[in-house]
Amino acid sequence: METSGPLEAHLLGDGPSDADVDVYRRLSADIAAGVAAVSTRLRNRDYAATVSGFLSVSYDPPTMLVSLYAESRIGEAVEESGTWALSVLSGRHQGTATWLASPGTPLHGLLAQVPFRRGPATGAAIIDGCLAWFELRTVSVHSAATHLLVVGEVVAMGSGAEASETPDPLVHFGSEFRRLAP
Repeated sequence: METSGPLEAHLLGDGPSDADVDVYRRLSADIAAGVAAVSTRLRNRDYAATVSGFLSVSYDPPTMLVSLYAESRIGEAVEESGTWALSVLSGRHQGTATWLASPGTPLHGLLAQVPFRRGPATGAAIIDGCLAWFELRTVSVHSAATHLLVVGEVVAMGSGAEASETPDPLVHFGSEFRRLAP
């Protein structure tokens, strides 16, 4: 049933103002999203970052998408390498997620204190104990505003979680990392 009365809205002009961006940031922070680490290996160097903009695109063939800031080291490395991994993080990975999301992380030794193993298909870092992991081969890259939308076909996948573990996905909501498990 349609309700009566006007819908309160913040209308945007031709180009978004700083106020428009602030309102968008506040409202989009209320979208709960899973948290993952995306990684790649390029010229014998590891690149990794925390992401909350990723999704399953298709089951046949298994395909995923990740959104990366176009001018970031990880965005440039994933685009150039053509392969990458996505590790879906659990609540116990909050420290890793914070570290990989921090501006100014070192280029050398980025993963020195993050337990990981090499993916069998791409050699990219897979975070130990992650809920699920996927290795992907890039099939397309699309520019969208300040980001790259990287679409990849899954070439290997698995889970790093123990079968006895209670699922405890790490989520991003209200501009913070949160856990679903009590």
